[in-house]
Amino acid sequence: MGAASLDPPPAGSATERPPAGTPSPKPVTDGSRSAEPVTDGVPAYSPAFAAALDEFLDHLRLEQSRSPHTVRAYRGDLTSLFEHAARLALTSPAQLELRTLRSWLAKLSSTGASRATLARRASSARTFTAWAARRGHATSDPGARLAAARPSRHLPTVLRQDEARRAMQPPARVADERAAEEHAGGERAGGERAGGERPANGPAAGSPGDDVEALRDQAILELLYAGALRVSELCGLDVDDLDLSRRTVRVLGKGRKERVVPVGVPAVDATRRWLAEGRPRWVTEASGPALLLGARGGRLDPRTARRSVHRRLAAVGGLPDLGPHGLRHTAATHLLEGGADLRSVQELLGHATLATTQIYTHVSIERLRATYERAHPRA
Repeated sequence: MGAASLDPPPAGSATERPPAGTPSPKPVTDGSRSAEPVTDGVPAYSPAFAAALDEFLDHLRLEQSRSPHTVRAYRGDLTSLFEHAARLALTSPAQLELRTLRSWLAKLSSTGASRATLARRASSARTFTAWAARRGHATSDPGARLAAARPSRHLPTVLRQDEARRAMQPPARVADERAAEEHAGGERAGGERAGGERPANGPAAGSPGDDVEALRDQAILELLYAGALRVSELCGLDVDDLDLSRRTVRVLGKGRKERVVPVGVPAVDATRRWLAEGRPRWVTEASGPALLLGARGGRLDPRTARRSVHRRLAAVGGLPDLGPHGLRHTAATHLLEGGADLRSVQELLGHATLATTQIYTHVSIERLRATYERAHPRA
């Protein structure tokens, strides 16, 4: 990644620092991510570091439109760097050198930090030093020469296309299919059971028609898979972001970049049903324009959306335990398997670079390789 890159580190917890102006500020953890341990007697970083950090975080928020999660992650990474600089008796960003950054990463590595953590923190340092040089806080950019081990990339787990079809079925239909399979098995074993079959178009026992949560969860699954959305993008949707007649959704992605993604007929049907039969029963004054709601009427929380996805996939049975991001991975993989070009998938996913999207080509190749080895007689 280039020195001026502002690719956000993975969202996570961070350390929080008292307001600027407090004498000798000592960062403390906000509880969402463990701060680096600070031993007694180690000086806190200087007011010059504190002022630069505040200005840099304002730059991320106001000029780069970075999310609160990203800003917290940068704060935590840079707090760790500045505490290390304080141990070396450095008092300002102008004193940061390449050897300072390297010794910081070496210390993290010696305490057991993973390759992914080291890569993320190196990225944060490079971004900060590039900004500091541009803004006059430093005369040079030591981060431009900082190398760090690339994190190992694991291929994401995705659903097969037949598994995705099962996952998208409403709970009542899943129950009907299981009953039909059991019935067919009984016929093969000992003839048709008394009572015969229920008509294929007859009412389904336990239909979720009046179950508001089931209607919402169905819309969650369909929109995540159809639009390859991030869970934060899904929860941020407003009612007027939908154009159901054109089957498109307006999405606000990372960096507050807007894109329009197409969705299929099943997603449109599930959303229409939620809007007609589900949302009116949960809507309150606090709902505002939010498309998807929690049980108390507020905008759907990402944690609730994750629980809903895990619960629905577990109810189907025999599927990998995936969350919302697993459905996003699945959608991208299925698009490529269906013949979509990489550039189109990049645009759909809202990736800033094509390199990020290329992971899905590896997924497709690995699946093809596995199929080949199972099926080819000379594999």
